[in-house]
Amino acid sequence: MVGFAGGRAQTHVRLRGWWGVAGGRAQRHVRLRTDRPRGIPTTFPRLNQISRYRRNENPLSTHSDVHPLDDPIRSSLLGAHARFARTVGRSFRFDPEVAPFLGHPPVIENEDWDDIAELFGPGEIVSLRGIGHQLPAGWELIDQFGLVQLVGTHLETRPYPFAVHLGAGDVPDMLDLVERTKPGPFLPRTFELGTYLGIRESGKLIAMAGERMHPEGWTEISAVCTDPAHRGRGLATELVRAVGHGIRERGEKPFLHASASNENAIRLYLSIGFELRQRSQLTLARTPAR
Repeated sequence: MVGFAGGRAQTHVRLRGWWGVAGGRAQRHVRLRTDRPRGIPTTFPRLNQISRYRRNENPLSTHSDVHPLDDPIRSSLLGAHARFARTVGRSFRFDPEVAPFLGHPPVIENEDWDDIAELFGPGEIVSLRGIGHQLPAGWELIDQFGLVQLVGTHLETRPYPFAVHLGAGDVPDMLDLVERTKPGPFLPRTFELGTYLGIRESGKLIAMAGERMHPEGWTEISAVCTDPAHRGRGLATELVRAVGHGIRERGEKPFLHASASNENAIRLYLSIGFELRQRSQLTLARTPAR
């Protein structure tokens, strides 16, 4: 989900939103500083160090050796979002009316591909985390891009007096703002995933941010967007701080994802106290037509 129009870039407008990546695609790959005063780690867990699922295990069983942020979809569906879970074999997804996200084993075996296709249906786009996935016959590669995961270790949180809680009655305005700003996938029931805050002026919703995945002990900040006519006022930052305040009040920790090429967004998040936890890759693929 980037802000381009026309050509291949417009395709990215539609696809880059899978992990709530906001803003345009940078011309240069972002260089993340490793000399920040509070220290961004220079090494990160290798993708192939994540424990493999065994074929005869319940895909939603507990794996204590996997950090919740290494598999936030699965951890979220295990706990706070269990009511939204749909599973086939070792693969699982959110209710498609709520979110499009897929949880799958780190190593996808032949049976898993069939399970994923059954979960999503024919001709649907799915997001695969990790590297080295070999698509079977009939699957179509759509895109691959880098992702960074940031944790709000030093985020200063506080309420924002002008923020209002958004709910079911605000969905039309939320969908309209999302359509104009492309912060990521936002469906009519996405607001059920957690708290959403917005800013209205003269009745019009001009900015919002909210909570998405809830892996154990953590909450993801997502759907951060501001009407183009109202950017440059720090509204997104205030909403991120306010959403983070609610997360901390529950005894949880905030985190978020951004495209590795989204230089402006990453700079902003680093400047307000987020730190890089890990880099990863997403592969977007289309399930077989039938």
